[in-house]
Amino acid sequence: MQEKQIRPVSDFNNELKLKGFNVFQIEADGAATRIYSRKDFYKICLTTGKSKIHYADRSFEQEGTVLFFGNPHIPYSWQTVSTSYVGYTCLFSEDFFKASDRSESLQQSPLFKMGGTPVLKINEEQRQFLNTIFQKMIDEQKTGYAYKDDLIRNYINLIIHEALKLQPSENYDQPKNAASRITNVFLELLERQFPIESTEKPLKLKSAQDYAKELSVHPNYLNRAVKEVTGKPTTSHITERIISEAKALLQHTNWNIADIAYALGFEYPTYFNNFFKKITGTNPKTLRVQEV
Repeated sequence: MQEKQIRPVSDFNNELKLKGFNVFQIEADGAATRIYSRKDFYKICLTTGKSKIHYADRSFEQEGTVLFFGNPHIPYSWQTVSTSYVGYTCLFSEDFFKASDRSESLQQSPLFKMGGTPVLKINEEQRQFLNTIFQKMIDEQKTGYAYKDDLIRNYINLIIHEALKLQPSENYDQPKNAASRITNVFLELLERQFPIESTEKPLKLKSAQDYAKELSVHPNYLNRAVKEVTGKPTTSHITERIISEAKALLQHTNWNIADIAYALGFEYPTYFNNFFKKITGTNPKTLRVQEV
């Protein structure tokens, strides 16, 4: 029998992960405004053009210059309407931002949190000022200055404080069906937890309570909405997705079963083995042998 080749888990964008930060200018085709799928990075965009931004349970239609704040823990996507789009994008991890011993989590900021105000309308004077800040960050990240990370964090803080002084955009729509809205946000948030790419960053959201807390709703409300729309409770969706990821890790990585168990949020391999067997009817080791 031919041995199946083990495919290592993708180590996406090593340089960005190493630095924890990147800033770049958006080209005229607007490609840089598309959704950024990495779970690790917050995003600030300064863009000029016409777009529709879908953020959690709201959609914002914008024309002109806007400042957008994206939280990797909250589903969002960006639909470019105009033929050209220009501006800047800044990506950074919370670890990079908090290296200056800031105590407040970005997820608690009114700019980044669920139900917050992630889209701000920018006038021409503000656009020119913010353009200068973004360009300074681009120039600085190319230098060998020993304290450039501190300087870049200061620039990010300056953008955030300028944004906090502005009025949020009120040009948004909310779907009328609340159950459908929260279900769609839950399902997209669930999918954003995967794939698991490293044992050093195990699955954080493991239960219905975890997702309800992340979405700022009561677990019973979330479960009723999800079951009404999909016919299955919240826990079933979570279980199915964890099992699917477990099978992928067993089949396509050389991680040992204890590492897989930990990466999927299980405290002990025995708990993972029992969970896996209860759902699939077989144990992880047997499945891995069958796939070779």
